[in-house]
Amino acid sequence: MEALVNQLPIGLAIGAVLLLAALGLNFTFGQMGVINMAHGELIMVGAYTAYVLHAWVGINPAYSLLAALPTAFAVTGTLGWLLETTLIRHFYGRPLDTLLLTFGIGMILQQAARDIFGAPNVDVPAPTWLTGGITLPGDIRIHYSRLFILALAITCVIAIAHYLNRSRQGRRMRAVIHNRDLAAVSGINTRTVDATTFFIGSGLAGIAGVALTLIGPTGPTLGTNYIVDAFLVVVVGGLGRLSGTVLAAFALGILNATVEAWADASLAKLIVFTAIVAFLQARPQGLFTVKTRALT
Repeated sequence: MEALVNQLPIGLAIGAVLLLAALGLNFTFGQMGVINMAHGELIMVGAYTAYVLHAWVGINPAYSLLAALPTAFAVTGTLGWLLETTLIRHFYGRPLDTLLLTFGIGMILQQAARDIFGAPNVDVPAPTWLTGGITLPGDIRIHYSRLFILALAITCVIAIAHYLNRSRQGRRMRAVIHNRDLAAVSGINTRTVDATTFFIGSGLAGIAGVALTLIGPTGPTLGTNYIVDAFLVVVVGGLGRLSGTVLAAFALGILNATVEAWADASLAKLIVFTAIVAFLQARPQGLFTVKTRALT
């Protein structure tokens, strides 16, 4: 119990990173059924957006992070919208085709990043107000940057929940998710809803990329380090369920931190994957399922 309590803050920090990486997939994969393998590259684009604002535009590091968050959301959201309207929309209902298509798009984006920024990783300096950290009992030190990522993840979840439950466009999105045909005959433009959903999901990937610049360097393969874990979070939480995504992210983060306390990183990853497989064998629908009126 003492070891679990000591690892809890670290697990929450890891869970916040996973949650930010998985929030966008909760829309594009969990709600639309599109296996977007380019989601990791959208995260990478968001990280490079922060780098451009600092290194090329010359914004002071104290403000570049705050400027990068809305900018990355707009850049990656627009990129995702363009991909959806020009390519992905033609492959709805064909998940394997979307997997191959987005995998190819991801390779193109990675090569474009190498051509523009070079193959070596680049650093985005953190603002001075995020340097340092706090020390908890048990000699556990948590950096302010991790706390900022946790606060950012919670803010994004609250904003998404408000959008889905309080806004007109959010209610239309939920209607399309639950029953696309009924929503279409009710007068809802499903094409507009699809494009908006992809814009939001891709924009959230950009925010995740900006957050990841606080914990490591930025490179063309940044997103590939998180894409598998992000998919696992969405699947374990339940497809299309925001609450399940939140619980799954923090649960996997705490589990990973706890296992790594007594095992090396590779063994810890194996144990976590084994636990996920065992859980999905017992509950393949995930923690939560979308309730519908469909007959079974």
